[in-house]
Amino acid sequence: MESPNPSHLAEKAAVEQIIAGRARIEAELSKVIVGQQDVIEQLLIALFAGGHCLITGAPGLAKTLLVKSLAQIFHLKFNRIQFTPDLMPADITGTEILQDQGNGRQLTFVPGPIFANMILADEINRTPPKTQAALLEAMQEHQVTTAGVRHTLPEPFFVLATQNPIEMEGTYPLPEAQLDRFMFNVVINYLPEDDEVAVVTRTTSRSAAAIAPLFTGADVQRFHETVRKVPIAEDLVRHAVRLAAASRPRQPHTSPFVNEWVNWGAGLRAGQFLVLGAKVRALLHGRTHVTREDLHALALPTLRHRILLNYRAEAEGVTVDRVIERLVEHVSSASGRP
Repeated sequence: MESPNPSHLAEKAAVEQIIAGRARIEAELSKVIVGQQDVIEQLLIALFAGGHCLITGAPGLAKTLLVKSLAQIFHLKFNRIQFTPDLMPADITGTEILQDQGNGRQLTFVPGPIFANMILADEINRTPPKTQAALLEAMQEHQVTTAGVRHTLPEPFFVLATQNPIEMEGTYPLPEAQLDRFMFNVVINYLPEDDEVAVVTRTTSRSAAAIAPLFTGADVQRFHETVRKVPIAEDLVRHAVRLAAASRPRQPHTSPFVNEWVNWGAGLRAGQFLVLGAKVRALLHGRTHVTREDLHALALPTLRHRILLNYRAEAEGVTVDRVIERLVEHVSSASGRP
């Protein structure tokens, strides 16, 4: 009798760990976070897929607490960077300083706060484009370059950036090239009244419970490899590609509402992140195969920061979420399936 392949056994164990791990993670997060189940799921999907997240929400909605708690659960080194108008690139990446050595003074690289596993880039749109661009190489290449020398960042590496949607004065909108590096744009809304009551009661009566680490950075890297091996049918990959392509105006098969409202559509990364995210979502829901529902569930966070509306859409009060919902309906009806 042929013995089982050790690599297959390891993959099976990793899949089971992901499926069982969701309940454990949510149990730990419930010690400090009330509600926000969709937000938590989207952040977990990005974490297991190895993607970065842009988190949009008003102040006081526990964005920082949620990210810090996730870092504690996965036993990752966490750094928070407060972005301000006077923040310089070297304040993020690090710089070289002169230090006394045995044979004289030499330049020594001092790593910046970006040298961690999980970075919270707080209010990223409050710093000028020059400093925002310091994150581009780190997000894409997982390295920084200082004085011509490349410095590798620790693995796993995630950037979770927050921005405030209501304060426009003194902000610098992120360029499209950097927005495209984020896997998701996760929107955090206000809680229902009962959940707000629970938050206020909990935070004014006792100290928050300690978060227990459940996984390690090595576990996360193993999850990344496992997720990529989840099978997906070609017609579902084609559906994801069509969803992204349908958002591009002035193309041969573009819908009239896209030409009317959209100035710029999603690129190739949108299809890649849709498929990758759908694989993780399938595992989190106890399945080892992807369905069309997985793709549709992630259309909003994947596409909302990749579609740029024009002035006509703004004048008519059309939101990017409404455009995406119509895109999903249009592409699904064109394929003859819901």
